[in-house]
Amino acid sequence: MPLAAAVAGKPTRTIAVWQGSAAQQAQEMVPDGVPVVSALHTISAASLTDLGHALGEDVLVCGDKKADKARVIELIQRIDGLRRVDCGKLETARITESLTVLLIGINARYKTHAVIRITGLPTPPPTSAPISAAEATA
Repeated sequence: MPLAAAVAGKPTRTIAVWQGSAAQQAQEMVPDGVPVVSALHTISAASLTDLGHALGEDVLVCGDKKADKARVIELIQRIDGLRRVDCGKLETARITESLTVLLIGINARYKTHAVIRITGLPTPPPTSAPISAAEATA
């Protein structure tokens, strides 16, 4: 999510893109057939690179094709402490991307490392059923 700072301030305001989200903008820019999936916007890069830091947060995944999301989810599941949550179509990325700004503000205000955790979901969330060739192109 592109961020802007107030004069002499911190980058806590979003810069809107015409497409609705950075993921949708990327989708518009890549050649036909190149998949775009949105994920990891609420996961701190510092947390991912600190191998001694235990993770316990959700990764919000958005994409238009189940097969493309399944590939990303498979990678996410390899990281201990991350739980994937399928948030639907790529257009939902306009919402999930904006959570980055919210977390930056909360973390700065409270001098902490807040994370996103969706409650009320089955634990663990159900894994996707095998994807048919028809679903892969849907």
